[in-house]
Parts: sequence; C-alpha cells; structure tokens
Amino acid sequence: MGRVSQVQAQENRKQIVRTAARLFRERGIDRVSVAEVMTEVGLTHGGFYKQFASKEALVAEAVGQAFAETGERLTASSREDFVRGYLSVEHRDAPGGGCPAAGFGGDLSHDDHGAAVRAYADGVELYAKELGSLADVATLIGALVLARATAGTEVSDRVLAAAREALLDRR
Repeated sequence: MGRVSQVQAQENRKQIVRTAARLFRERGIDRVSVAEVMTEVGLTHGGFYKQFASKEALVAEAVGQAFAETGERLTASSREDFVRGYLSVEHRDAPGGGCPAAGFGGDLSHDDHGAAVRAYADGVELYAKELGSLADVATLIGALVLARATAGTEVSDRVLAAAREALLDRR
C-alpha cells in the first residue's frame, strides 16, 4: 500500500478530529476508543499514531474544533436566534453535533486534560464575548445539561423554556 499525499493526510486528520469531536460529545471521552474513531473514519488504528502523539492530543484538537464550529454558528447568527436554537429540543436531543461546553464539561472535570481544558476555556470565553457575560453562558450550558439529564420528563422542557425566558425576556 502506497503512502498518502500530504493533502490526503491533512484531510484524514480533519476527518479524524471531526469524527472524534462528535463521538466524544455523544458518548463521552472515556467511552470512545481511538480504534472506534479510526473505524468510523475508515482508517486503520495504526494510522492514528502517524497523525497524533496520543489520544489526549486528539481530545485537545477535538475540543478546539467543536468550539470553532459552534463559534462560527454563534457569530453568524443573532444572539436571539442562537439562544433559541441552543435551548431547543432539537439541540438537547443531538449531543454529537451540539455544544462542546455541555458535551465535554463533565469529562474534562474528571481528569487532567491539559491542552483540552485550555481549548475549552478559550471556547467559554468566546461564548461570553459573543453572548454578553459568563452568567449568560452558565445559564445556557447549565440549562442544556439539566435538560439532557431530564430528557423524557416534563422537567426537561420546562428547564429549556425557563432559560430561554431568562436570557431573552430581560432586555
């Protein structure tokens, strides 16, 4: 089997990071193996170490990528539209493509993830800059975490509605 071009190697790396970011948010960092990420992408497990020094390096890149994607959506929409979309049933029910702050928060608080924690903190700062305050960010993320934890109960919908009201009706 021949070597892949630099362009293909870069594309493979991007695909690995995007896939890892989704899987980590869906199932948790510790519940996803490198082999699972590589299988999902269609590459060999051995090829991972040509791209990354460790799973921790992948985690840091995946966190940064996920925040970059969400940051693009945040800056491209109005505050009101972003809040409504963020605090929606659809977002609650789709963690894989959803907020990295809610998706990675629990995982990053358990272990020393160094560079991933720095990428997470930078992402939270971006949210605060765009949304107005850290309190607004905490309300969004906290509400989403609570809504996901209580999904399937009426409490979940009430949490989303209460947070939307708190963030949008107080101007």
